[in-house]
Amino acid sequence: MNICVFLSAADLDERYTGPAREFAELLGKGGHALVWGGSDVGLMKVVADGVQEAGGRLIGVSVDFLAHKARPGADEMVITKDLAERKAQLLAKSDAIVIMVGGTGTLDEATDILELKKHGQTTKPVVLLNTAGFYDGLKEQFRRMEAEGFLPVPLTDLVFFAEDGVSALAYLEENAGVQ
Repeated sequence: MNICVFLSAADLDERYTGPAREFAELLGKGGHALVWGGSDVGLMKVVADGVQEAGGRLIGVSVDFLAHKARPGADEMVITKDLAERKAQLLAKSDAIVIMVGGTGTLDEATDILELKKHGQTTKPVVLLNTAGFYDGLKEQFRRMEAEGFLPVPLTDLVFFAEDGVSALAYLEENAGVQ
């Protein structure tokens, strides 16, 4: 399975890099390919290293203005003209989505895929990996949106909240064929 991971390219401390590395190893050992933003820096590098070292494939999708940070030696690397094309390519090349810790770019990617799911434009499973409670506030906000009628479909139909990589991957493997 090709698993797209939205995540930060920032250098982060061990409470985020450790679980990210563990999840990456699970992907690689499971024979899955990582589809990611293509950068060879920060948390993106940690995950790409883990997947590759565990025997998984790397499918990078970078963007023109970040091409200088693209990982050499990826199995496949696509350079897009802008961020919108990058998101489209990331989704086209993936069977499932995992949202890991990140900033505004990660949040943009996350809300984009959830909006597509809400409108029935994709049925790919989406997991929000809530490492160290990073997304507790967002989870609360989504629940409020659902409770107050802002989501026309149940939240559970949009995203699965996982507290660790094992449950995230188990959910994806169970639900990826339901497309």
